[in-house]
Amino acid sequence: MGGHTYISKESDRDGFVKWTNIENETWSKLIARQNEVAKTNASEIFLDGLEKLNFPNDRVPQIPDINKTLKELTGWSVVPVPALIHPSEFYALLADKKFPAATFIRIPEELDYIEEPDIFHEIYGHTPLLCSKEVTDFMYDFGKLAEKADKKHRRRLFRLFWFSIEFGMIRENEKLKALGAGILSSIGETKYCLTDKPVMQDFVPEEVVRTPYRIDIMQPLYFVLDNIYELAKALKTEPLAMIEQAITLGDHTPLFESKGKTLDTDSGAMEDHN
Repeated sequence: MGGHTYISKESDRDGFVKWTNIENETWSKLIARQNEVAKTNASEIFLDGLEKLNFPNDRVPQIPDINKTLKELTGWSVVPVPALIHPSEFYALLADKKFPAATFIRIPEELDYIEEPDIFHEIYGHTPLLCSKEVTDFMYDFGKLAEKADKKHRRRLFRLFWFSIEFGMIRENEKLKALGAGILSSIGETKYCLTDKPVMQDFVPEEVVRTPYRIDIMQPLYFVLDNIYELAKALKTEPLAMIEQAITLGDHTPLFESKGKTLDTDSGAMEDHN
């Protein structure tokens, strides 16, 4: 983080948070510019969810309002959490069809980038995808599997989540589009992902689980789904055996310098959830 310490805001007994004028203005600025670039760069899956959720433009959305829509569409809900959470808690939430969201928003001085996932990342980036049954089925299966897996398996298993739900791309009508929340909650990455700078590879689960990543740089490599149904298929065929094979074969050489921050461990603090 850029030096500022973020603390989640308390919600009242009905789940509503009292946001300040500055916080509402921050949301307003973020959503206005992100909607503009998402129109051309985001996947239809994301844009469809965005339309269904119909976020307010002038204030931070309230989680209870979002949950009404999600419950009807996919049976999922968002739960407020105090910033970063432990991996086991994250997986348990997914296995219960819940998605965590920290109830703080970035300060105006950190509008373009924040390392910790704030409510703009969680709500704008993730909840449109939670409107898709294909996406939520994958996330539910992923949570169930991760709950049972040991640490050495979970570390690589999470790469399937990272390179799809967080930083995945997808082909739609023969065009590349952004799918992941990590891309679509970042103005810089939403533009960057469709330039000629990053490497694009087909989403092959056996390759994904052998690919390291860093969280504090623009992603040098994206995996591309041919369609959203590929997500569910990734977990249908002996995923833990696939990960055992990945451990034996070893990781691919990363396309980045090894210094910097990674969520690619499983050692306590919530490193698996951006």
